[in-house]
Amino acid sequence: MLLWLSYFADHPWIRDYEQVNIPLDMLIYKHVKSYICSSTPLRKPTLKAFAKTCPMSQISYLRNQFMLLGLNKSGYVSMHNFKQALLKNATDATKDSRVFDFVISVSSLQHKKLDFEEFAAAATSIHQMEGLDSWEEYARRAFELFDKESNRLIMIEELVSELGLSPSIPVHVVLRDWIRHSDGKLSFLRFIKLLHGMSSYKKTELNKVQ
Repeated sequence: MLLWLSYFADHPWIRDYEQVNIPLDMLIYKHVKSYICSSTPLRKPTLKAFAKTCPMSQISYLRNQFMLLGLNKSGYVSMHNFKQALLKNATDATKDSRVFDFVISVSSLQHKKLDFEEFAAAATSIHQMEGLDSWEEYARRAFELFDKESNRLIMIEELVSELGLSPSIPVHVVLRDWIRHSDGKLSFLRFIKLLHGMSSYKKTELNKVQ
């Protein structure tokens, strides 16, 4: 629930109350674990582009959470930092819950250190952003940035791996649905699909071409 505060941080009641201390947000731990375990090389650049276009209130909130993790002198956090931060900020409620079991599972993940850019990409909730009235505006801005910085020619092998296609599915049909005919790069609609993750796409749209 705390992550929702970042979307309303510009409200005068919150903005003008400087003494509000935001605690460590466990929902961010969940998002980071999901990012590390399931985000593919094709999806990660879309998340990074989207995080860069989020409201300043959310970026400020995420930076605050990033600092709570105790980054090193180089400005990075490791998975071990997530565990140490919880130990430092633990309450009686968290000590008596299964939170520590979850955090241990996060801290044991094999992953390189995160800088703030990647942390923001991992921690941003696409589902919550989609609930905002300005969702489409942010999505368009994110795609423009992605198109400028990261969009590239999509290889068939990458798409097959990303979608988990079986040999019975005609690849050219799916590929035509994903890329722009003008340059072979990712289209806006499929950029949105990648932002949300591929599970829903695999369960619905792929069945249509089987």
